[in-house]
Parts: sequence; C-alpha cells; structure tokens
Amino acid sequence: MSEAMPLKGKPVADGIKSRVVEKVNSWRSKGVEPRIDTILVAGDPASAYYADSKAKAAAKLNIAFHLHEFPESVTEDALLSTIRELNEDPVVHGIMLELPLPSHVSTSTLSAALSPYKDVDGLSPANRLAVVTGEPGLYPATPLACIQLAKHYGYELSGKNVVLVGRGKTVGLPLMHLLLRENATVTVCHSRTPDIGSHLRRADLAFVAVGRAGLVTLGMVHPNLVVIDAGMNETQSGKMVGDVAPDVANGVAAMSPTPGGVGTVTTAQLFANLMHAIELQKREHGEA
Repeated sequence: MSEAMPLKGKPVADGIKSRVVEKVNSWRSKGVEPRIDTILVAGDPASAYYADSKAKAAAKLNIAFHLHEFPESVTEDALLSTIRELNEDPVVHGIMLELPLPSHVSTSTLSAALSPYKDVDGLSPANRLAVVTGEPGLYPATPLACIQLAKHYGYELSGKNVVLVGRGKTVGLPLMHLLLRENATVTVCHSRTPDIGSHLRRADLAFVAVGRAGLVTLGMVHPNLVVIDAGMNETQSGKMVGDVAPDVANGVAAMSPTPGGVGTVTTAQLFANLMHAIELQKREHGEA
C-alpha cells in the first residue's frame, strides 16, 4: 500500500506571504506600519504554539507583532479592558484572540467585544454573519486555509462529496459555509454521528476539525480519499499531532501533515486577513 501524497502547507503559505509582503511594502510607503496584537491566556499548549508561530512569521513579513499574555486566573473584565484599548488604538490594525479560553471566561462575550474591522480571525458576530451570507468581512483564517490547501493541490470542490468532521464555532461551522459556497455537497459529522467511517468511505474529500487526537483511523477511510486535517493536539510526550491518526496516510490518496499542513497556511492567511483589515479600516474612515 503506497503512502498518501503529503499536502504540505509551506508552498501554499509561501504564495500567500509573497502577496502579503507586497501589500506591507505598499502600506509602509504610505506611512502605515501594519501591526497585529495577540491576546494569549495561559493553559492551552496549542494556543501558545500558534502564538509563537505568528510572532516568527510577523517578523519575517516586517509586521509589528505585540503579544498580551495573561495567567489562567485572569478575569473577564481584564481581558475586555484590553480588547477595548486595542479597538480604540489607531496604530493597532488586527486583534487576535487565542482560543480556547479558560472556562470562567465567556468566549462569546469577548468575541462580541472585538471590533469587526480588526477581528482578523473572524470571531465577532458581524464577521460570523458575513461568512454565512457571503457579505464582505474578515473570515476565519483556519477555514480559509483548509480551502486554499485543497485548491493549491488541484482538488476541485465544486460538485464533490465532502465530509466535514466537526461543527465547532471556530472552524467547523464557518468551514461548512465556505464549502457550500464552493458548491460542494457537504455532510457534517459530529459527536452524535454514530458511524463517521460510513460517511468517510463515500466521500471525495474529508476535512477534520475536532480537536481530538487520532479520531479518524485507517479503518474509516478509502484509497481515493483526500484528507485535510485541521486538528492540533498535544500528546503526553509534548508532540503536536492532528485529529487523523498518522497511519491513515497509508490508506488514502492524499493527506495534510500535522504539523506542517493547515496550521502553516493558517498563520499566513491571518496576515492576509490583516492586510484586508487595514483596507476595511481605511474605508470605514473614508481614507481609501
């Protein structure tokens, strides 16, 4: 049995980054210094991993990156106060709220507090609605990264049977709407789906975004399936792995690696969203 073609994120991310660099240079020539601020609450290793990735990527793209770190015991009011300050600060162009947050903090309250013009990961109610309706806005970076990864490697979505495993607010639900707009026929599987494998075995493509290591196993797939794994989980040994078991690569046509797949593209897409955010802010203030 031959191993799946690896759908590596680096070539996709490199293409996005080259376009971002052009825009960064253009903004800087006009006296605008692109800046993104990330709010990170301690406690989730995947969030810390992504925040570090973004800091390194920003430096290479000549984008100012500011990290606001808080202990796990931080109050909701303290986080809200930080968001309001960043919303009102004209030198801040993008705000990233790393999820998940501790249980005593309301994700929906903090997301609703984000300015939709600076909400580069599409968490605010206005941007969530834009994903559903197709109106202009800032769409979540990970779902966009999933679509870009598939398209880069020549996998057409229109008319295909696509299985989406996961219905979370951050990735699954917005990805469902984006897939529908690509004219895919979408089946959504979740924790109440009794036999996920029965759906995967009939799919052309599968997108997995649950946050549970090894959820999709070799016995659930077929040799012509294309798998895009958006999961990121830390094992007891400290290794980062996806939602799809590594040996699934022995039973499918193509599969994105973790790390090095969707996450790599997500980081680049976030900065593409930042460039779009600056345009939206300038338009809002009548400067575009």
